[in-house]
Amino acid sequence: MTTAPLLYVCVRPQVGAAAAEYESFRAAMHLDESRLARHDLVREPLPTDAFERYAGFLIGGSPFNVTDPESTKHDAQRRLEAELARIAEHTASGMGPAALFTCYGIGIATRTLGGIVSRAFPEDTGPVTVELGDAARTDPVFGGLAERFTALTAHKEGTEELPHGAVLLASNDGCPVQAYRVGDRLYATQFHPEPTTKAFTERMAVYRDDGYFDSADYDAIAGRVLAASVTEPARLLRAFADRFSSV
Repeated sequence: MTTAPLLYVCVRPQVGAAAAEYESFRAAMHLDESRLARHDLVREPLPTDAFERYAGFLIGGSPFNVTDPESTKHDAQRRLEAELARIAEHTASGMGPAALFTCYGIGIATRTLGGIVSRAFPEDTGPVTVELGDAARTDPVFGGLAERFTALTAHKEGTEELPHGAVLLASNDGCPVQAYRVGDRLYATQFHPEPTTKAFTERMAVYRDDGYFDSADYDAIAGRVLAASVTEPARLLRAFADRFSSV
């Protein structure tokens, strides 16, 4: 058996926030840089051999929204959405590498695979409670998690209708689709599985004027975040790495 690296796919225009997100994924998954590569999809197209070179893809968050009017999307956003759609189609087919789409990424996967994304299920910035569904108990990635756990969210849109063939894995009252699986190689989460609470507050500082929360409330929200315990999302990432980083 040979070991193939996973690839973190950056979809954040802000270079500093993207670098911090990569480090959050790497630390949560206990991987060094040789086992978690990175690629800036905002500025460069996906490598032509990506589906052969990498064992799986990790799609991070972004200030972009799938539901942004097409007339307001600039060329880089349209291009990266098309590239992410290719990853979703390829991994959903069950052939080749795996993928984990998070936050903004779940919207791309949902839309690409026939689901519906809308602005009906936003969640405020901060900690939320996530509940696993029945299917998660026997899932190879989600099966070892606590049935209820705290995760961090900040999003303006959500999955209104699951993609064709998707298996719901986690939900809550505010956003009924928190995680799902398509086939056995594509996973998607609405919540952010990778940041520590400190890293999340640092990300909040970058996006404090982007409409996720009132910037005057930063200190109060950051306090709630720092007081939260977010152990299970990182366990999810390690389970994903353990399952898919070797081919």
